[in-house]
Amino acid sequence: MTLWVLTIVGLAALIAVDFFIGRKPHDVSIKEAGIWTVVWIALAALFGLGLLVFGGGQPSGEFFAGFITEKSLSVDNLFVFVLIMAKFAVPSQYQQRVLLVGVLIALVLRAIFIAAGAAILASFAWVFYLFGAFLIYTAWKLIQEARADADDEEFEENRLLKAAERRFGVADRYHGTKLWIQQNGKRVMTPMLVVMLAIGTTDVLFALDSIPAIFGLTQDPYIVFTANAFALMGLRQLYFLIGGLLRKLVHLSYGLSVILGFIGVKLVLHALHESGVHVPEISIPVSLGVICAVLVITTITSLMATRKQAAEETAVTDGDPKDEDVRKDSIDV
Repeated sequence: MTLWVLTIVGLAALIAVDFFIGRKPHDVSIKEAGIWTVVWIALAALFGLGLLVFGGGQPSGEFFAGFITEKSLSVDNLFVFVLIMAKFAVPSQYQQRVLLVGVLIALVLRAIFIAAGAAILASFAWVFYLFGAFLIYTAWKLIQEARADADDEEFEENRLLKAAERRFGVADRYHGTKLWIQQNGKRVMTPMLVVMLAIGTTDVLFALDSIPAIFGLTQDPYIVFTANAFALMGLRQLYFLIGGLLRKLVHLSYGLSVILGFIGVKLVLHALHESGVHVPEISIPVSLGVICAVLVITTITSLMATRKQAAEETAVTDGDPKDEDVRKDSIDV
């Protein structure tokens, strides 16, 4: 209990520092986002090294495997965050505040998921089969979505968000960073609060696959929670740092599907082992190596594919007969 309290207090202090440093609404520069991204990754690395010193190699390896998995899965969240920001037309200077509060809501909801998951796994070992099958199914769905047309993506509000809007009403414009205002004698939500709730509650959908995934790497609730916390808290800066590069990671969904499928198989093997069936289990070092290798290969192939596509589009534009006719007409004139 002491460890949990100290960890939560430490995370709260880091979040408070992050909040007060960026409390004034402003456009986040690439430099600022880069510095804070490095800070959060460094803090996660120090935490993992602390686990190595005080807990040994097993919990440290589980934390790093869980952190990298959650971090890579959270990058997929950024695609939806971009859609949400566009749908609600969030001014650029308010986006950092929206993301901070939205991520905090997501962290609280994930903590509830983690507590429930740990309790279920402790009572019912057969749930490992369910988690494993769900991850394999999710991996297949990711591949199907990756092969579909990504241009048709549009954010749709969930039922909770729609119910809140009907119950309280929403102002017609932003009022700085205010969350509630008085309008026509009635207290209504501002679009700022709506978009915060949208980001926080939408993350629950991502938690449905990321929480079972990390439980496939470790069954320690403390490691599951801290890995999620460090992965989520650096997500805001990552949004501004690689927001423009997201569309270049064209193979990210394929990589994430491989990772989820791999962890799903690992969970099934673990469930069989717990049931008394003699099957090989996948160790944490192997899991960590596979996850890192898949992410590196996915990033390289994505950049190669986008570069090739850009070169082909340039070649087509340069060789377009219509463009040649325009140039001839210009010469004649």
